[in-house]
Amino acid sequence: MRLNQTVIFFLFWVTIAVVVGTLAGKSKPSDLYEQKIEQRLKQLNKPAVKSIHSPDGDIINCVRINDQPAFAHPLLKNHIIQMRPKSYSIRDKTGGNKADIIYQLWRTKGECPENTIPIRKITRDDLLRSDSIETYGRKSPPSPTISPTINHLQHDQSEVHEHACVYVDYGEFHGSKSRISIWKPEVLMTSEFSLAQTWVVNGDWDTGLNSLESGWQILKSLYGDNNPRLFAYWTSDSYQKMGCYNLDCPGFVQVSRDIALGAVLISISTYNGDQYDFQLTIEKEQETGLWWLKFETHLIGYWPSIIVPKLANSARKIAWGGEIVHYPIGQGTHTLTQMGSGHFAEEGFKKAAYFNNIQYIDTSNHPITPFPQNLEAIVSRPECYNLQVGFSRRWGTYIFYGGPGRNPQCL
Repeated sequence: MRLNQTVIFFLFWVTIAVVVGTLAGKSKPSDLYEQKIEQRLKQLNKPAVKSIHSPDGDIINCVRINDQPAFAHPLLKNHIIQMRPKSYSIRDKTGGNKADIIYQLWRTKGECPENTIPIRKITRDDLLRSDSIETYGRKSPPSPTISPTINHLQHDQSEVHEHACVYVDYGEFHGSKSRISIWKPEVLMTSEFSLAQTWVVNGDWDTGLNSLESGWQILKSLYGDNNPRLFAYWTSDSYQKMGCYNLDCPGFVQVSRDIALGAVLISISTYNGDQYDFQLTIEKEQETGLWWLKFETHLIGYWPSIIVPKLANSARKIAWGGEIVHYPIGQGTHTLTQMGSGHFAEEGFKKAAYFNNIQYIDTSNHPITPFPQNLEAIVSRPECYNLQVGFSRRWGTYIFYGGPGRNPQCL
């Protein structure tokens, strides 16, 4: 009897050991998810020649220019990088880079070597904040509800976009130029954002809107903080699957080693204090079909028109202004997220955010100043965020825009 008990006891523990060993050999769901995260990070972050640790917590990787994400795009497999525009009409207006001026925080800690470009490193935390690790860097797929200003963005019933913008429409345009003041508005929730940007648009919603966009934004779900950052975005299918922010997918070709898309801007305007702005230009080169993005005198890079085919000849619409997104949870609960400086347009200089020297670029690549009466304006909810258009000899055509969001008149 004692022998049988011993045998049974032995067989019991052997069985347990086999089961445990079998289970140990299988990947747990959490392990599989971690593997997916690691694979996605490897896909997004290209090998770095050098890494620079920015004071804001970002890591900027200096990646060989030929290893950048753009060339994973199927239409850019054999693309030859163009370091400068061939057209003198674009090249001459760059005026040479002012190397002694530092515009972004990471540059206080170093610079990228020749033949490399700076790319903000994407972290595990960045992926975990996104709705999906597969769609990181893309805007949420929107519904066909379209803003009359910029054919843009009412994603769903829970996500509301509000604008204070001016625009020119139904033309043939080769780009946009303006100076954009830099502010740090309060953004209430991680999933909300506030931005100032220009849109260069062609096509329509049903057959695939093509849009090139750039400016500054605060978007904690993408970057992890509430700092204003220089950004770029593109879409060729009405914000569905084609396109992304910055270099978060193949498409935009970067040539600058001094400016990092998605990196923190170093100078921020203060209420009734110092004001900071930057000149932003998006301009098409007709000979090559490249849409160049310029920050001040820096040629950051370009979007080849082959990835935005409805912009192959020209843009139909150009817009300038502010936008916020929020998630209302019921009546009387408009977001406290601010636009611009967080103050209304009528407060004016040093208190409200602005765009000045607003110009569109015609098909001869000449910058044209539209008169205020020739601009269309849209203000989604003027009691929350508003806009004023003006003209002066120093500022050309300009707008003041913005607001605090929720207030006694904005509920």
